[in-house]
Amino acid sequence: MPETEVKETEAMSLSPINVKSHPPATAAAMGGSAIHIREAVVVTPSEPTPATVLPLSALDTQPFLRFTIEYLLIYELAHYQDRCFTVARIKSALAQALVPYYPLAGRVRHSPHGGGGLEVVCRAQGAVFIEAVSEQVAAGFRKAPRHVSQWRRFLSLHVPDVLQGAPTLVVQLTWLRDGNAAVGVGINHCLCDGIGSGEFLQTFSDLARRGLVGGGGGGGDELQWRPVWDRHLVDSVGSPHDETSLDDHDLGTAPVADLGRDTDVCGLTSRFSRERLVPTAVVFNGGFLDELKEAASSTCQSSRRSTSTYTSFEVLSAHVWRTWARSLNLPSKQTLKLMFSVNIRNRVKPGIPSGYYGNAFVLGCAESSVRDLTEKGLGHVAELVKQAKARVNASYVRVIIDSVRGGTRGGDMTNALIMSQWSTLGLDKVDFGMGKPVEVSPVCCDRYCLILPRGGGGDRRDGVKVMVAVPASAVEKYERLVMRSHS
Repeated sequence: MPETEVKETEAMSLSPINVKSHPPATAAAMGGSAIHIREAVVVTPSEPTPATVLPLSALDTQPFLRFTIEYLLIYELAHYQDRCFTVARIKSALAQALVPYYPLAGRVRHSPHGGGGLEVVCRAQGAVFIEAVSEQVAAGFRKAPRHVSQWRRFLSLHVPDVLQGAPTLVVQLTWLRDGNAAVGVGINHCLCDGIGSGEFLQTFSDLARRGLVGGGGGGGDELQWRPVWDRHLVDSVGSPHDETSLDDHDLGTAPVADLGRDTDVCGLTSRFSRERLVPTAVVFNGGFLDELKEAASSTCQSSRRSTSTYTSFEVLSAHVWRTWARSLNLPSKQTLKLMFSVNIRNRVKPGIPSGYYGNAFVLGCAESSVRDLTEKGLGHVAELVKQAKARVNASYVRVIIDSVRGGTRGGDMTNALIMSQWSTLGLDKVDFGMGKPVEVSPVCCDRYCLILPRGGGGDRRDGVKVMVAVPASAVEKYERLVMRSHS
């Protein structure tokens, strides 16, 4: 796109916003990565978009989703990038992407009609774009940060309350000291789940890379995904008129993650509050995952042992959960949960259509005593994860939807390791014209356990990286045990 057209788009769609820089005085606390803000502007859609108010689904309104998903993508630039042109191109692409994804330019609020619902007010209010520079270098992101919030300033506009008129989308491009770049992205979780946010980033980055302009909402038929809003599709899952739900196997007595509550007999919750958390990042290659699968199959104690096979997620999540429990030195009678997101797009009938970017997942929940987690084999724990996934059907989803509508405060995270799989979202393919990211991480590494693309660039894509912060007193034991496939 000619530079004059970029400037013209900027003039139509940008307005300044006040975001404070973080001067060198903060560098020590941030591990030497002082941030200076060059520009912070509001980017509005490049074309007219509907002025409307859209209700969110019951799954969107769950209290534990009222926060910002924060991604940090690190790019090693293979060739010189004109910074001014790159910034203009990315801002232009953002303005274009906000046409088909116009709710991301809106603001989320409580529904004035009551009932605990949420809605998004769409008036083309815009997303925030920030350009910054840092003394950090790309190699500094290969390992875990030294403390939980070390990389916080790579998404400088932090939104503590997503329901108070804050922007639903923030993008920050930070130029690093070694000539490379970091892109931080924050998206209101009430509007998107991981799959939906990943598809948005693919669309946004495709537009930046290809330089598409206009054309029916940011590229029209050339978009990789056609975004689907239709939140009523999720609300109707398992409803009485949905005859397909009658064929689903019964929910039985299995725990529904959002409703189950356990007693914290050992003060684990307060321990995580009072003790310093230390981020960890461990890479598992494909060979290690194969070893875990073999170990799980050989130690499975279920009646289906001869036919039991496990996915990489099932064995890895079971392995990390066991290691986490063992490293914390908890009483054997303590009950622990593993809670993880389960995509329902293809688990209900009719399925949720491709391009749906709202929250189309529920939390699966596996439970076990510390004794069983630590003394029984990996196969036993992998089977718990497998069964927790299998329980998620239309009836399971319906229970959660009805509980949210009934005002039940779900999402109890007591005594739980919460795990999310980012390695399948396509984040390692998000190319804004600077190549694919060499590292994908959260902006802040906390007690939420994330399965990430392995990173490292090149062909090192046959494994995954697991990041989680654990109490300082447990970190040495956790890092030692988690690297053992047979334990």
